[in-house]
Amino acid sequence: MTDTRPHTLFSFGTLLDQRVQHSLFGRAVPTTPASLAGYTTRPLAITDASVIATSGQDVHLTLERQSGATVEGAVLRLSEAELAAADAYEVDDYARRRVLLTSGETAWAYLDARALRAAARIVVVGDSIAYGRCDPQGGWAAHLAGAHIAANETRHRVFNLAIPGSTLADVDEQTPPLLAPRLPDTLVVAAGINDSALPVSGTGAGGDALPQVAERLASLAATAHRHDARMVVVGPTWIDESRLSDFAGLRFTTERATALRTALRAWCENRHIDFLDMWEPLRDQPHLLVDGLHPTTEGHKELYRHLSTLGC
Repeated sequence: MTDTRPHTLFSFGTLLDQRVQHSLFGRAVPTTPASLAGYTTRPLAITDASVIATSGQDVHLTLERQSGATVEGAVLRLSEAELAAADAYEVDDYARRRVLLTSGETAWAYLDARALRAAARIVVVGDSIAYGRCDPQGGWAAHLAGAHIAANETRHRVFNLAIPGSTLADVDEQTPPLLAPRLPDTLVVAAGINDSALPVSGTGAGGDALPQVAERLASLAATAHRHDARMVVVGPTWIDESRLSDFAGLRFTTERATALRTALRAWCENRHIDFLDMWEPLRDQPHLLVDGLHPTTEGHKELYRHLSTLGC
């Protein structure tokens, strides 16, 4: 017999209120006590009148990461239609993401929609743009680290493990052994431009990485989940193709870069994984690129400014 309520949702707030459940689902949902380690809660002001009317509250709770903390709540088992009703109820400040309960069970939970704002310990993996090549200040990741750590010198950390030249295949291979010592709660995968490149004829042994993007992302998502870390995919930046007909034995084109951007976005949207689009800040601004590919110091500042509006 097919299970009509296949979705497991961890709740710690108003979704546990039977009045809210009756309003959303037309019934009181049986719950099972559960807990979520590595998180704490903070208040979130609600302005949506319909949500306030349903819950009777104009302040709800949201989750943020904190090592050693635990949030007590309960698991609800919902049908597809009921999960859609819960999605519609939660305001845009929340995003439904997978979490790992202390029981070892995987469940949905409504987290802060701005993933980096809710993070404490961030690991960045990726290529030369994430590494900060061509910027003596360390690139957008260094700006992220400075602001994030300054917000909480005791608990916040950022580890930039990006390596120039890396593709997603390289990142997938290199990342797993690096995570455990750093205790990350957020894994930022800067899926950069290298996965769109093709070797110039006769100059490389590599092939087309685009068909393997989904497989590599799935593997990285599994790695992040094993470490109870939220995965955030940072998309490729705009390139100036006119200066990149042959760059270090590779050919980069706007068409292929756009295809990568589209593939990353679609994969993330279909799996409820955070995607931060980094294309627009440098678009049609070649003066913000050193060589058509790598951002200048000011280009990295623009990328960070854009990132801070999306995820921080």
